[in-house]
Amino acid sequence: MKTFFLSIAILFAQTIYAQSPLLIPSTISGANIELNLQNGTHQFYGGQITNTMGANGGILGPTILLNKGDFVNFTVNNQIGETTTIHWHGLHVSADNDGGPHTTIASGAAWNPAFTVLDKAATYWYHPHLHYKTNEHVSKGIAGFIIVTDNEEAALDIPRTYGVDDFPMVLQTKDFDANNQIIVPSNADDVAMVNATIDPYLDAPAQVIRIRLLNGSSQRVFNVGLSDDQPFYQIASDGGLLAEPNQTTRLLLTPGERAEILIDFTGKNGQTIYLKSYASELPNGIYGATNPGNNASMVLDGYNPNPLNGADFNMLQFNIIAQTASPVTIIPTNLVDVTPLLESTANTTRTLTFSPVSMGMDQLNGEFLINDVSFDMGVINYTIPFDNTEIWELTNQSAIAHPFHIHDVQFYVLTRNGAAPPISERGRKDVILVKPQETVRFITKFETFADATVPYMYHCHMLTHEDGGMMGQFAVNTPLAVADNRLALKANLYPNPTTGSITLNLEAKIEANHIKIYDQTGKELTNYGLELQGEKIQIYGLPKGLFVLQVNTEAMSISKKIIVQ
Repeated sequence: MKTFFLSIAILFAQTIYAQSPLLIPSTISGANIELNLQNGTHQFYGGQITNTMGANGGILGPTILLNKGDFVNFTVNNQIGETTTIHWHGLHVSADNDGGPHTTIASGAAWNPAFTVLDKAATYWYHPHLHYKTNEHVSKGIAGFIIVTDNEEAALDIPRTYGVDDFPMVLQTKDFDANNQIIVPSNADDVAMVNATIDPYLDAPAQVIRIRLLNGSSQRVFNVGLSDDQPFYQIASDGGLLAEPNQTTRLLLTPGERAEILIDFTGKNGQTIYLKSYASELPNGIYGATNPGNNASMVLDGYNPNPLNGADFNMLQFNIIAQTASPVTIIPTNLVDVTPLLESTANTTRTLTFSPVSMGMDQLNGEFLINDVSFDMGVINYTIPFDNTEIWELTNQSAIAHPFHIHDVQFYVLTRNGAAPPISERGRKDVILVKPQETVRFITKFETFADATVPYMYHCHMLTHEDGGMMGQFAVNTPLAVADNRLALKANLYPNPTTGSITLNLEAKIEANHIKIYDQTGKELTNYGLELQGEKIQIYGLPKGLFVLQVNTEAMSISKKIIVQ
């Protein structure tokens, strides 16, 4: 049986050929940007058209061009006939501008976020983020690139003429029914495409070109390389340029992840070279490998037979043509200064563990949890102090790899299973793949924005897992930006207001180093009385005024305003 599937995969790889010019999304820029989310159609195959969704068109959306430091007003009109959201994936914006599942856009309504672009030059993207509906809305076509430029990037001699030597490419796989309609959800995604183009070709000049890669698939991991195995050069990861180009012949790209690469086609005029995914080299336990679980006996419904799984396949055909008038022909040796946060500066370490709802051989067909809980819109899982520098330790106890994404911030990877990360992961990141039985540690700082009521998300970027509840949320609070969340409601605080002492009863034992009290200026107080009696805290000796009590443990995060009269 394995021989039969291998033969099918080889036949598929040999017979696929480029038939359609690569669709290059249009661009949109300026101080006022309007996106119309709409239903549409797209001709993936001859015959019946496919019903799709898009922004300002039938599928995908325009590439948004932004400059660091610009203030931009957006209008997002929802015309798809049901509620959705738009999330600016990778951008550092306030929680109410982030476009997570709490910031919904009703059918027929408009959303008007506005913000200053604070991000470094890089490739970001936008897509819907409505709970239970993210996979459907993205798979049917709502997604687009965001390209940010800054002075550091502008000073480099690298390609940057959009559609001429600088090309955006969103890599995806989809499943179609007999009527050419997209099936969502599906583990039978056997049709590969780039920019919504099946079997695409691109006329690329015989010089250095820049490719902005985005894995926009629901679940599939790509192992990117070129058919002639020539080296290429990664110059950027999710959130910015690297310190120097990373010369490689393979680049792993997981859902939600981006990378910018330079390919030198100098002297290759007239040649044909393919952009490929070398999935045969993926280890078990990654969606896209021969076996999606790290145990070869585990089965994921609908995953096989599929000619893409565990096989090498073409994504795009490059037809090398003559150089442009002003070609870039040299790969730079240095890019920008990259200064990771030091581990010694961290205020807190948080531990997140990934696990299946049900352990066992059928776990791949179930849902997955973070710290043994599923997503609840009413629960803020972490309350993070403003300006905190934190280490997040991610441990995967499931049998399949999970691409972890965090909103609001970019991070630096510290270690993979105790070892330094590969060069490809030493820049700014917002997505990281955590393989089965692996622990990944990263460091980040929660700065600029604080909001007690609107949270940010963290989640698996396999959209089926995200919709299934593998997601949590956090609020970044200044000491005086306090909102009671469901965890806080487990605390009984009395009397409040008080004329003297105040008592807090909790559902867990608390230690003295878990407790902090701040005055109205945000200054931490230490000159007060404290008594701990198991789950009961008694605080006395506070002067008149407004104070904030914070209790932070791995099990809970509680903030309460205290008024002393």
